[in-house]
Amino acid sequence: MKNYLEFEQDVKVLEEELEKLKDPFNKEGISQVETDKITQIQKEIDNKLKISYANLNAWQRTQVARHEERPKAKFFIENLFTNFINLSGDRRFAEDETVLAGFAEFEEKSVLVIGQEKGEDLDSRLKRNFGMMRPEGYRKCVRLMTLANKFNIPIITFIDTPGAFPSVGSENRGQAEAIATSIECCMSLKVPIISVIIGEGGSGGAIALASANKVLMFENAIYSVISPEGCATILWRDPKKSLEAANAMKLTANDLLKFGIVDEIINEPVGGAHRNKEETINLTKAILKKYLGEFENYSSAEIFEQRRKKFLTIGKQKSFTSFTKDTVALFKRENFLVFIKESLKKYKNILIIFLLLFIGLLFLIK
Repeated sequence: MKNYLEFEQDVKVLEEELEKLKDPFNKEGISQVETDKITQIQKEIDNKLKISYANLNAWQRTQVARHEERPKAKFFIENLFTNFINLSGDRRFAEDETVLAGFAEFEEKSVLVIGQEKGEDLDSRLKRNFGMMRPEGYRKCVRLMTLANKFNIPIITFIDTPGAFPSVGSENRGQAEAIATSIECCMSLKVPIISVIIGEGGSGGAIALASANKVLMFENAIYSVISPEGCATILWRDPKKSLEAANAMKLTANDLLKFGIVDEIINEPVGGAHRNKEETINLTKAILKKYLGEFENYSSAEIFEQRRKKFLTIGKQKSFTSFTKDTVALFKRENFLVFIKESLKKYKNILIIFLLLFIGLLFLIK
């Protein structure tokens, strides 16, 4: 049974009608009239999906990013790579089932693959802890990334998590330290690391594995420091204001591309990645080939420097330019005098009060 989002109700009605027309128990077979109607309804469905998905707001994209049928990390690993060898354990505490990590081949070349897996049904979601990694998961990733760096093997990570697991046990075992160490490890690598945000990219749980040379993001994925519900609860004390929070947070792929936080958007099939998983795989394969090929011509020092510069320049140029223009304008003599006069008029009463308080303080000291 398909799952439909709130804004897909028109599509649901049409697809139910389409299924009835394609009923395999119709003994008389499908007539020419029905065939024509099937074609017409399919065109209507495609058109509605195209229009609705072209005009999604930030909260609707969040819903698509969390869609139950959306392809998960396990699906990408199984369909993009060959000879995948799953490696377990952090060699300190335990194995974290939330993260799939191991060496594999991509286009006949060795790579390290790391994927945050949410699970596909209730049992697998419980096993995978709904995509929320524990400290031992991050330490496992650090162990394997260090190994890949030693043998000059590129790293590909698939990001899909609401955030790191916030349990008492995780905190006791050093969750914050594990995330910080993972970020430090990513930033120090001498091999290319390519991160793909396939669903949710939540907080430190995501950036621990997304401090990469290239951060790619699916069209309907999200990437932010907190969930929209969490933000709404903190700012307005009302989780129902998720739409306002999502819009304010600028968590969509288009917004993040403008800010330079992600490097490229991977387009999704009409209706989202869950509607055509085969096309989604082909699009992902093409973009991974592109960037892995690009870094083949880089030296270890150039790979490290490219990553360092990428993160140091995020948000820097725009704010510096704006500050310089405003400052120059303010400190021109005529503008500065106008600023002083307007400030005196505006805050005249406050200045008088402070002056009286200051005089009174002097008398008290004497």
